[in-house]
Amino acid sequence: MRLISFIAAGRAGFGVCDDRGVIALGPRLGPEVQDLRSLLARDGVAQAARVVRGATADYRLDEVERLPPIPNPAKILCIGLNYEDHRVETARPKSAYPTVFTRFPDTLVGPGRPIVKPRHSDKLDYEGELAVVIGRGGRDIDVAHADAHVAGYACFQDASVRDFQGHTTQFTPGKNFPATAGFGPWLVTADEFGPPGAQTLRTTVNGRVMQEAPLGDMLFPIARLIAYLSSWTTLAAGDVIATGTPGGVGMKRVPPVWLRDGDEVVVEIDRIGALRNPIVAEGTPS
Repeated sequence: MRLISFIAAGRAGFGVCDDRGVIALGPRLGPEVQDLRSLLARDGVAQAARVVRGATADYRLDEVERLPPIPNPAKILCIGLNYEDHRVETARPKSAYPTVFTRFPDTLVGPGRPIVKPRHSDKLDYEGELAVVIGRGGRDIDVAHADAHVAGYACFQDASVRDFQGHTTQFTPGKNFPATAGFGPWLVTADEFGPPGAQTLRTTVNGRVMQEAPLGDMLFPIARLIAYLSSWTTLAAGDVIATGTPGGVGMKRVPPVWLRDGDEVVVEIDRIGALRNPIVAEGTPS
């Protein structure tokens, strides 16, 4: 099942997207379920599937503005250096533990929406990734049971402002300029996506393939990431884990490839689809 958040007729909504179109869940589930995050917190995916069975679509997909699947996550936890070819190209040492940094919710943009190249930098880079959305939260989650805590998967474009990222050893500044992370095009539930591994992740810039790798190449698989992250923070329904990018990033190409105004970045993952985001230069301050 494909779950989306959207705006239609000036109002925020959420629902299921399939061949019929967009089926709004809010009016069908009642006021106690305000968004996808609250739906996941109520373990409501199975209920949503029952509610939309045989329903008529409320909108065509082109009639809604798609938001990030979870527009309001409490946590966005990002993993760095999780593919060997990317670790090697960045000349980083091997580590027994995942590299973790955070993003803020205001960095997220939905499918088709522009990623903003900050006026403070000309070193905006692309990073295609798989995003994991937590369904059932918890603390100290065992690796053997981690899959049961996943609601679904989406594409993620972890665009990075490389000079700010390199100001110190901490990644935070280069990862948190507003509107620099594409997220979508929808949330594909775990049962439909299947076990991550053989699916291919591919990133293109203006139609040119820049990154391509099977998800099975992750150094720290998703179950291990969930176990490690939940050892030091309590995961909650709707939390997002961006699982890292393969090799081929722009800063390590010769010459470097930086994103410019008018470019288009597409992150595509088998069984999810394609997340498209244009690049737009930030205007001068008012």
